[in-house]
Amino acid sequence: MHNKKLIYSHMKKIISTTNAPAAIGPYSQANFANGVLYISGQIPVDPATGKLVEGIEKETHQVMKNLEAILTEAGMTFKNVVKASIFLKSMDDFAVMNDIYASYLDAESYPARETVQVSCLPKNVDIEISMIAHQD
Repeated sequence: MHNKKLIYSHMKKIISTTNAPAAIGPYSQANFANGVLYISGQIPVDPATGKLVEGIEKETHQVMKNLEAILTEAGMTFKNVVKASIFLKSMDDFAVMNDIYASYLDAESYPARETVQVSCLPKNVDIEISMIAHQD
């Protein structure tokens, strides 16, 4: 059993960057294992100030910038993303979020995705996005 744990720990790498907000709980910004990057949900915190941005347009841009910073730290881009999970406080924000989200992606390599409305998000933000990316 000890050897399996040791082998696994060598296969998993924690990805962290100061260009995205620090984790606010017992989790990593991202983990890289077996060619796959698992990015924790990002909320609209500006890593330079540590403050939340407000309004769905600014929030969506900030979340996408935070995700991009983590992808960059892992040597990837949005083209590597295979799955995204989007959590919105209100589906009334869907169209605005969707246009901004799409502006960061290459139409020829859109990831699979779901978008769900939730009753509450950390720090009472309007949006949170997590992603899974695969190394080519």
